[in-house]
Amino acid sequence: MTSTTDRTTNDSAPEAPSLPLPTRLRAGMLRWLGRFHPVGLACALLFYCWSLSPSLLPRAWYLQGVATGISVVTGYGVGVLIAWGVRKCGFTTRWSHTQKKVGWYALGAIALVIVPTFLVLGSWWQDISRGLVGVEAGSSWDYPGVLLVAILVFLILLTAGRGLRRVAQALTRLVVRVLPVQVARAVSVVVVGLVVVLAVEGILSVEIARIANGSAMTVDEGTPDGVVQPQAPERSGSDASFEPWDSLGREGRTFVAGGPTAAEITAVTGEPAMTPIRAYAGYRSLDELEERSDLEQMEVLAARVVAELERTGAFTRDYLAVATTTGRGWVDQDVAASLEFLSDGNSAIAAMQYSFLASPLAFLADRVSPRNAGRALFEAVYDRWNGLDPETRPKLLAFGESLGSYGGQSAFSGAQDMITRTDGALWVGTPNFSEQWRRITDSRDPGSREILPVIYGGQNVRFAATPADLTYLDGAGDWDVPRVVYWQHPSDPIVWWSTALIRNRPDWLREERGADIDQGMSWIPFVTFWQVTLDMVFAAEVPDGHGHAYTTEAVYFWADILGIEDEARVQTIFDALSSNER
Repeated sequence: MTSTTDRTTNDSAPEAPSLPLPTRLRAGMLRWLGRFHPVGLACALLFYCWSLSPSLLPRAWYLQGVATGISVVTGYGVGVLIAWGVRKCGFTTRWSHTQKKVGWYALGAIALVIVPTFLVLGSWWQDISRGLVGVEAGSSWDYPGVLLVAILVFLILLTAGRGLRRVAQALTRLVVRVLPVQVARAVSVVVVGLVVVLAVEGILSVEIARIANGSAMTVDEGTPDGVVQPQAPERSGSDASFEPWDSLGREGRTFVAGGPTAAEITAVTGEPAMTPIRAYAGYRSLDELEERSDLEQMEVLAARVVAELERTGAFTRDYLAVATTTGRGWVDQDVAASLEFLSDGNSAIAAMQYSFLASPLAFLADRVSPRNAGRALFEAVYDRWNGLDPETRPKLLAFGESLGSYGGQSAFSGAQDMITRTDGALWVGTPNFSEQWRRITDSRDPGSREILPVIYGGQNVRFAATPADLTYLDGAGDWDVPRVVYWQHPSDPIVWWSTALIRNRPDWLREERGADIDQGMSWIPFVTFWQVTLDMVFAAEVPDGHGHAYTTEAVYFWADILGIEDEARVQTIFDALSSNER
């Protein structure tokens, strides 16, 4: 038992003096910083600076924060890996407490200077990019938000990374019972890495599609304001059509209800015109065919489009264009209408929907359907067209934008196949992962730039950022027919994004930059990949002629493809379409 004396003694013992609040905060901060590796933080600081450097397009401050946060955690990981490698090689140094303290203070002092300095520089670089693409200058007061978002992203990703490391360590303790320690560690890291990769791929390819498909189907049922069922029999979805209006999907209904009438074409050109044909089949009409493979479904849809072409007399028109759509069936109205005005309505466009998913989700979750759709539709139309009299059949054209360009090119084995089987093609904003685009770009003439390549002297295939590039392309000779045009802006991240940016400097960042790109943009491992990735988010929200915004300049490109030399007429159509855009 405790005696009264003992209790008295204990009760009267003086309490330990409480440390001042600043001292306690400093001690807490030091303990928290002690959880970080100094070399990792030094590299993170370097990557922070790089992340604020210019990219293809100006970014919203919160996207810049995400890019910076990802870059910083990448830099931290690189630094820790370097320190680990140096230690494993036997280069170890014992630092005294004083030396460590001085090092931490030095790193903190450098950070206090560099962090705000590069926030200011980043804001300045962003304003340069805004000026190049015609966007109003932003507010530098937004940039403290960049730092807050970056810190949050950094901490979230670092915590996740440390969690995976603990999982790998736990797995190592199990595996080491049957394998040597080093082998067990390697096996554990590989297993955890594979699980993460497979989980991410599963989420992207299956779960995103599954979750989004339900809501996308609901959106697809709607019809935008101002879009009404067409009355002209030349349009799918009309009362005369084999394709019910409700089956066409939101984008399909917008497409067939849009475009110029014969009277509107005549009002602009002053020439007699026909009502352009727009044949379309919607993905919803395949509800009863869910058991079939994707390619079989696309072939059924393509056959329905050909039936619509037959019904409308499309094979007697002067021009017949096969358009591959984007994710949920979108066709660029400017590209389509440009062709229709130039042909005085003596044209037909065939298209079909192959998914309910919007392009960004289709880009992540499904790259098979666009290829199957592009191949199935072109082959179905080509087989019917190829059996017609070469003297009277229409000129066969092909076009597509973004994911539609990727899918549309899948119908061909290469540039020569396009030239052989079409009378012209317009591929707009082609994604970097498109096999045909890559193959053709890589075969460019020596000395020509990747951003504007010359293919066999520009004889049949030409790349252009502006219409003038078709005529004044450096190193190009005579332009023969058929003509294939790749329309791509230097600042379009859809065209230049690739996972190879993580580790390799692309040719377009070795060469002279495009006119609407900050000349200070350079390639930085890991960082450039994340910059361009986030540039894609609002790539189409910039003014026409930049990024992924391709609009009424299509008139000039179609005029060159079709060999129309009446510059005044082309300009009149361009002005009319541009006026409608506004």
